[in-house]
This record gives sequence, structure tokens and C-alpha cells, in this order.
Amino acid sequence: MNKVLIANRGEIACRVIKSCKKLGLATVAVYSEADAEALHVKMADEAYPVGPASARESYLDANKILKVAQDSGAHLVHPGYGFLSENSRFARAVEEIGLKWVGPSPQNIDDMGDKERAREIAKTAGVPVLPGSSRYNVGELDTIEQAGEAVGYPLLVKASAGGGGIGMRLVERPEQLLAITQATQSMAEKAFGDGTIFLERFIANARHVEVQVFGFGNGEAIHLYERDCSLQRRYQKVIEESVAPGLPEAVREKMVGVAASLCQHQKYSSAGTVEFVVDADTFDFFFLEMNTRIQVEHPVTEMCTGMDLVGMQLKLAQQDLAPVKQESVVHQGHSIECRIYAENPAKNFMPSPGLLKRFKLPDEDHDIRIDCGLQEGDQVTFFYDPMIAKIICHAQSRDKAIERIIRALGEVEIEGVKTNKDFLISCLTHQDFVSGKVSTGFIDKNLPELLARCTDLGPV
Repeated sequence: MNKVLIANRGEIACRVIKSCKKLGLATVAVYSEADAEALHVKMADEAYPVGPASARESYLDANKILKVAQDSGAHLVHPGYGFLSENSRFARAVEEIGLKWVGPSPQNIDDMGDKERAREIAKTAGVPVLPGSSRYNVGELDTIEQAGEAVGYPLLVKASAGGGGIGMRLVERPEQLLAITQATQSMAEKAFGDGTIFLERFIANARHVEVQVFGFGNGEAIHLYERDCSLQRRYQKVIEESVAPGLPEAVREKMVGVAASLCQHQKYSSAGTVEFVVDADTFDFFFLEMNTRIQVEHPVTEMCTGMDLVGMQLKLAQQDLAPVKQESVVHQGHSIECRIYAENPAKNFMPSPGLLKRFKLPDEDHDIRIDCGLQEGDQVTFFYDPMIAKIICHAQSRDKAIERIIRALGEVEIEGVKTNKDFLISCLTHQDFVSGKVSTGFIDKNLPELLARCTDLGPV
């Protein structure tokens, strides 16, 4: 049980390799043709090709990944995030060939991966859930207008099998509902192989707050406090922080408590994230979804708790992790994570592939962490997500954390591709963010001002 195949690439593959090395575990990387010289390939003890640059023909090809796992003599498979990380069929296939899956059980993935089913499970576990409808299959929309009236407008049409911002559309008026529902079903069928949707009440002035959880598979589970992920564009997160600013302590205690209870109810195993939408005016909160994997923003929690979530995942899969008691989880200070993307904010955040002619990031120390899968001279391709690095800082207060991460971003030097570095600084220095007045509509509401405050965009 000492060799781990990482079924992923880039930053998260490098992150997993670091925890493996700390635990004395050998590592196996997989790579596409575009990633033959990638950092995760160089860091791993062994590396195997799995196909052309197209993710569908390489990182998403479960059979190729499984063959490498067998050929390399790996004992465990860690999926990271994205790609096959929430694919229950892949998780079952790993277990069927006698290997250990580093993550939640396939049943956990099935239960929470179906968003409408997850809502019903959350209700049963006593978690507040937004008003919503039952699911609708493709071509069976006869009662969709009545369902929309019952849920109330504005509302969201959500793909049952979708995650994050994919498969989510806003409907503001009844006359828009049928066309948007049909378009969402068509997209979901192509993207997920499942065109079923459901309706859910939309909160206009909303915050996105999530709770990091860890279950031990036996009905015991803990929370590692919350993260605020409200700064988003197109439902994709840009800046995350912990703790959530301005969240009343009574609301925080109730939220983290019900998140842990949901995991206990499901006998959840490994790391997971219970996501909530919070009414920024009333602080009422409602279950949004549960992600059955490690999150992009997990370093925010690690910086505040001192706990290695990936290491815990690996040790649990090795059956070498005793259940952790809730009282031993201590949250200290404040942490902020910024995602640096190769994209052009001045051109609607279009991806900006190219050669990293210059790529200098801040030095890591006790209050700065860098998670990255690229080096100077690497090519940022259009085949994969354009995130090129994460900068995470920790300080004793939110004000100090903001100061520290702005200073760190100022030390970033990147040439060859456009990035959102100055856009991040613009967000961090905006008075609403500084005062903690964050919401999921922050970027859209303030976009012209945020772009105008950037110094690296040129004419906008």
C-alpha cells in the first residue's frame, strides 16, 4: 500500500505528490502528449503517457488510467479534482481491480452527485434546503410552468448531474422558463449524458459559503470550518477566504454543525465540501450541493487549521487514520486564496494560452503558500483549464491577510500570457471587499470599475 497513482495533471497532481512524499509513498503520474514535460511528470517517481492532448482521449479515458495503475503496480488511486474525481463508475472500477480509491465511496459519489437526490438527502438529514421542484426528464415538461410558479421567480434551472456553474441557468420571468429549460437540458445531455433538470429558488443578494468536512466512513465526521467563495464570475470562484467575513457566530455554528451531521448521516468517507447559499440580507442559509472530492480552495482551510487534507485522505485509504475528534480541530487567524488565470480580463476573460517567457512567483514562507503546476518556459495550452497558480496567505486578521496577499501578488512576474493578476488586486482593494460586503454578484456589479482600476490591461 505504498504506491499512489495520481489520475490528474497540473497543480493538483503536484499538490498530491507533495503529501505522498511526506508520507513516504511512491508516486505515479499520467500525462497527455501536451504534458510530456510538465512539472507533475518531473516530480513523480514514475510517469506514463495516456494519449493525445485532448482531455477526453487522455485524462478522461478511464480505461487508459486503469491500465497504467495496473501496469505500474500502484496500490492507490487519487483523482484530485475535476476529470474523473466524481465519477462513481471509475471509483468502482478502481476497487474492482483490487486497488484503493482515495476518496468517498462510490455510493457517496452517486448520492451527492445527483443534485436533486442530494437535496432530498439533505432534507432528511435536517439541512435547510431552498424551495425547488422534482426532476424533469427531456421531453417531459408539461407541468414546468406550474412548477415555476410554485418555486417562485427568479429561479435557477439546474442540471441534475451538473457541478459548479456548468448546467445552471437563471430565469427571471415566467415567459423565459420553457426555452431556458429546453436549452439547459440539451446542454446537460451533451455534457453529462443526463438531460434531467430541476428548478430551484434564486436568491438575488447571495453569498456562497461552504464547509470543509471529513468523514471516516463509520458515521463519524468532522468539520474544518467554513470558507467564503462569493467572489465569482460565471459561477466560477476567483477569491476564497476563511473565515467568512461578517458571518454571525450563531449562523456559523449552525452551518458547520448541519454540514457535519449530513456527513454522519451518510457515513461519508474522506474529504468533501458542503456548499450553502446564504441570503446576504437575512443570513438565512440553504444547502446548495456537496462536492465529493478535494476542492481547489482546500489550502485556505489547511492554512488556518494546520491539517493536511490530502494526507488525511491517503492515510484513511490506507486504513491508517483514526477518527479525529471535533474538539481537536482549531481554526486560527484568516486565510485568503487567489487563483491566477492565464486570461484577458479586458476581453471578457478569454483564455490567454502561450509560452511562459517569464514566470516568477513569491517565495513560500510561514504565511505564504504557492500551489502551482507550471515552470518558466512551459506552454499554457488551450486544452485545459487556464488556472496557472494559486497564491494562499495567512495572517492573524483579515485586514493583515488582505495586505499580505496584495503584497504577494505584487511580486508576481509573468510574461508571455495575459493574466488576471491586476484584476485580483483590484478586487482585493475595492472598498466593498475590504469591508466584507461580498456577494456572488460583486464582480458583475462592479466590473467596469474593477477593470478601470487595473494597471496591466492597457486600453479597456
